[in-house]
Amino acid sequence: MKRLCLFAFLVFTCAGVFAQVNELQLAKQFADGGEPQKALDIYQKLYKQDNDAYYSVYLSSLLSLKRFDEAVNITKRIMHRHPDDREYVIRLGAIYIQQGASEKADALYDDMIKNLPPDQSAIAMLAAQFYQNANIDYAIKIFQQGRKLLHSDALFSYELINLYRYKRDKPALTEEYLNFLPANPSFTSQAENALSSLYEGEADYDMLKQALLKRIQKDPQQTLYIELLTWQYLQQKQFDQALNQVLAMSRRQNDDGSSVFELCRTLVANEAYDAAIRGYEFLVSRGKDQQWYIPAKIELINTKNLLVTSGKYTKNDLLSLEKDYIDLLNEFGKNSNTAFAMQKLAGLQAFKLHKLDDAQKLLEEATGIPNIKPSLLAACKLDLGDISLLNNHPWDATLLYSQVEKDFPNSSIGQDAKYRNAKLSYYTGDFTWAKGQLDVLKAATTQLIANDALNLSLLISDNITADTSGSALKMYACADLQIFAEQPDKALRILDSIDTKYSGNSLTDDILMAKARLMIQQKEYAGAVPLLKKIAEEHSFDLWADDAVFMLGDIYENHLPDKEQAKKYYQKIITDYAGSLWINEARKRFRLLRGDKNETSS
Repeated sequence: MKRLCLFAFLVFTCAGVFAQVNELQLAKQFADGGEPQKALDIYQKLYKQDNDAYYSVYLSSLLSLKRFDEAVNITKRIMHRHPDDREYVIRLGAIYIQQGASEKADALYDDMIKNLPPDQSAIAMLAAQFYQNANIDYAIKIFQQGRKLLHSDALFSYELINLYRYKRDKPALTEEYLNFLPANPSFTSQAENALSSLYEGEADYDMLKQALLKRIQKDPQQTLYIELLTWQYLQQKQFDQALNQVLAMSRRQNDDGSSVFELCRTLVANEAYDAAIRGYEFLVSRGKDQQWYIPAKIELINTKNLLVTSGKYTKNDLLSLEKDYIDLLNEFGKNSNTAFAMQKLAGLQAFKLHKLDDAQKLLEEATGIPNIKPSLLAACKLDLGDISLLNNHPWDATLLYSQVEKDFPNSSIGQDAKYRNAKLSYYTGDFTWAKGQLDVLKAATTQLIANDALNLSLLISDNITADTSGSALKMYACADLQIFAEQPDKALRILDSIDTKYSGNSLTDDILMAKARLMIQQKEYAGAVPLLKKIAEEHSFDLWADDAVFMLGDIYENHLPDKEQAKKYYQKIITDYAGSLWINEARKRFRLLRGDKNETSS
């Protein structure tokens, strides 16, 4: 009999539960179907059966119908039943806010803050409840009051940082990080990333600068503030000020100069060559017995090289730079530690000063140095191959390229060697063999090589189809070799004579691109623009169209500052050349110019 009664009880209970589940589903269908009153009737019935279980759905239904008085009444009743549960107080305040009685909500919340217990866990839990109810301001106030009660400004920093970030409160986030970081320097990179993603312009960085300067004045020994100020100057591209901060700190601390050396590398990466040179000169001036003397002296000359060759330069500039390298090699000797300087000097002599024999001799010495790094040895061999090609020794060049390709299979440097071998065949008119190698390289892991290989393969196939003898293409390849050798006058003479000798050839857009490359090589960016525009407008379906459009964007962004024009051409890549290998880079640059903070769809 007892078993029968228990069974009957279970059946009855389960039937009741299933009935409630079905009613909940029906109420949801009514609500989703635009019949909120029918849904409310069901929720009210269920609420009367079990106040606690169905309070939330009943409350939501009341609020959706703006029946605020009833919502207030049921919430006050459940608060009376659960006087220690602050969740219901927070919900009552939320109802008042929706009702338009925010002063009543503030009174409730302020009373909670006034009676906040000095208990870290309880404070954190209450703030979390406010956060879950989308009341960020009072979550912040809870944490701030908690700090006062517990007499510690260090508490709840991480929570407040997250809340300020969510709220996008830039001044508060800045101050919180500046309070937090001195005791937690490992979070500096995280702070820089957070601030850079939130800051929107010069005014925000100026706010950070003023805050940092005040703190440095109060606590000049706190190096973290100086590091952040340096970072701030870098974000604003105020490179000289960034260097000044690091130099001053290095002098004050009389340190080994590591921070100056690292900053100089950052300056070089940002093409702030003048500032980097000043930093390296500071390290060199400290004397030969200092840790960074040799690396700084080497990088000083390399940076001067970049400064000279990145802009317009004179023959005297090049000769002065050559002397710097020679003096360096005389001071430290030709060995495995200075082999890279030998490579740099050879490149300067071969392509800028056109001293091919001097460059070849220097690289031959470099490749014979014992214990030279394998990657540097390979780079020297590739450069020696290039110089052999320019010296009309293509057989020597291909042997050197092939050695590197064999020694570094399936690597980027090996693919580079294979590409140079293919270009050698193209320069010498063996188009069939060149195209075979280029077609393999179209799948290269290095995107630049893959892109160049694809373009050169298409150049060959397009023009061999139109002219099976390849006569015009051979002439064009000779001009291309002179561009590679940085002999612009010779290249231009050959390019201008192709149409005269082979009228009706199919190289029109290729010649325009070659001339544009010559202009860019000579830093004549304004002269390159009309040539590239002509390709983009009159040869929009030909080989170089997307390259020309991207190059126009790059020129307007970096050399003839016109951000709107740059955006226009990057946008054109995105809309008109979806299959271009430039698509990802164009999209990234377009978003940056547009001011996007995150990678979102354009």
